[in-house]
Amino acid sequence: MTVLSEQEVGRSSELNELLRQARSSEVPPAAISLELARKHYEEGNCEQALEWCLRVTDGGDSYPSWYGAAQLLPMILEKVQPNVSRTVRLAVLGSYTTSQLTDLLRLMALRRGLYLEIYEAGYNQYQQEILDESSSLYASDPEVVLVAVDQHEIGLPTYSDDPEKAIANELQHWTALWDHLGERSNATVVQTDFVIPHEDPFGNLSRRLRGSRSSMLEELNQRLGNAAGERVVIVSAERLASHFGKSRWHDPRYWMLAKQAVSLDALPLFARQLIAVIAASLGLTRKCLVLDLDGTLWGGVIGEDGLGGIKLGAGAEGKAFVAFQDYLLSLKDRGVILAVCSKNDEATAREPFEQHPDMRLKLDDIAAFVANWEPKPKNLTRIANSLDLSTDALTFVDDQPAERAAVRAALPEVDVIQLPADPAYFVSTLSSYPFFETMGFTNDDRNRASQYRARALLKEAEAEASSLDDFLQGLEMEAIVADFDELHLNRIVQLIGKTNQFNLTSRRHNRATVKQMMADPAFVCFYLKLSDRLADHGLVGVVIAKLTGDAFVIDTMLMSCRVIGRTAETTMLDHIFLRGAELGAATVRGIYVPSAKNGQVADLYARHGFDLLSEGAEMTTWEFPLTERPAPNPMIEVLSA
Repeated sequence: MTVLSEQEVGRSSELNELLRQARSSEVPPAAISLELARKHYEEGNCEQALEWCLRVTDGGDSYPSWYGAAQLLPMILEKVQPNVSRTVRLAVLGSYTTSQLTDLLRLMALRRGLYLEIYEAGYNQYQQEILDESSSLYASDPEVVLVAVDQHEIGLPTYSDDPEKAIANELQHWTALWDHLGERSNATVVQTDFVIPHEDPFGNLSRRLRGSRSSMLEELNQRLGNAAGERVVIVSAERLASHFGKSRWHDPRYWMLAKQAVSLDALPLFARQLIAVIAASLGLTRKCLVLDLDGTLWGGVIGEDGLGGIKLGAGAEGKAFVAFQDYLLSLKDRGVILAVCSKNDEATAREPFEQHPDMRLKLDDIAAFVANWEPKPKNLTRIANSLDLSTDALTFVDDQPAERAAVRAALPEVDVIQLPADPAYFVSTLSSYPFFETMGFTNDDRNRASQYRARALLKEAEAEASSLDDFLQGLEMEAIVADFDELHLNRIVQLIGKTNQFNLTSRRHNRATVKQMMADPAFVCFYLKLSDRLADHGLVGVVIAKLTGDAFVIDTMLMSCRVIGRTAETTMLDHIFLRGAELGAATVRGIYVPSAKNGQVADLYARHGFDLLSEGAEMTTWEFPLTERPAPNPMIEVLSA
């Protein structure tokens, strides 16, 4: 059930009636949330108005409600300051009318903790803006450029005798625009692909004709994805339209009247997906899916029904739970961390994982396993701590409304997914959740579950060790330090984009910028890989430094949260000192820029003997004379690359 603040008690009778209606639903419908936002605003309760305005996006995809909330939002923001994790400069370029979409993007972004400063180009001005280096697009200095285009912009005929040439020409057109953007801006480019219209003069024959427009559009979409690589993020409007329904995605009436390529009814879904991808491009994605057991991974209650009594494998319901576990495994294989949070005796909770023949998930697939009788919000915090994650990296799945409500009330930063009553729909419900989006897929993603599971085991070993030094020595850690290269570039850019906690400056360099730094002799760019006796953690550290005068200045120094506390930062600094000395620098200069999440590294330079050079609210600068280089870190053996 929805948890209401004390300030919402004792209001006007009209407001109280709206609150009563909201209490009757676990997630209030969008229309109720909008009315509550309006009523709170009218009564001067702007903080509550903002909360309910943003809750509209949780209550379904009703365009009238989203539109109403988007119109109310600017008035609320004139009176109250939102709590956001990041401000982002976004440029929206469209081949069609984007004003309604832009309003919804601003609303959905704020719901995800992002404040958007938006530059919106005029209707169908995307090519002019990209090609003109003095355009308002580049003057706005965007961090993200959204190129929202649709199939009306494609010059493919109804049928071509030379489909290869036609597709190649179209591909060259779009990649050339990407090249222009890359040359003139360091922004991340997000582009939609092309929805293949369901109206086709060839009907079913189209699938057999490579030269039909539908077949060429399908191939063009595939080639655009291949050509995008890591420099452009493709959002599949074609996939979204197929899910939503092609006949409803594009409304010819809106197109004729206002050149609106995406129907109004589809805009909330579209905005949610776009913001998920934009957030992921900024490193703001959910990392861990926390699962209940009884009623979620199997039917029944293991503590009461026993191993043979739970529903798993046999019958329609049992098969549905197996299908759900198969989907969870696919998420794990692409890098989502899985954890368990169950009210159960631990030994009993583990039995299906260890003994049930139809159990797809095994204990090795679970990074953190917590089964006890304590409140689930407390256990979610415990899971986050054991994995060195913040609670806003968690998404929680539980079949019980009371448990979901408890988590929403105690940990509002945790995403909570409401499962349907029928387990046959668990997979479609979870697959519709967009906030596990990621910008790449590397070997580190494949190995993430085992790496985080090892991290939790290390926490236990640390607690049992007689001293920290004994614990670290017992890990038998080995590191490889090497310069950036093409083989590891995807992982490097991924870490730069998403690392928040151990990040001294929180600077976000995209792929193009990193490649420029790699080619510039003034820069030194290296990574660190770490392994120990329990796991190979892969590439976990990144350093970018530049020789400026006689100072070797650290532009970027960051490390994955899964190896925090293992002294890898000391090894990185050892290598910084070494490279700075090789370049003839007199000092190493470190910069710390505080953020909402990197407080744990505020004293890193002080702990390593740096002298404070300057101090301010927005930045502190530290310096270390290279004549006083310390001995190398004794806890980690550095191997040859």
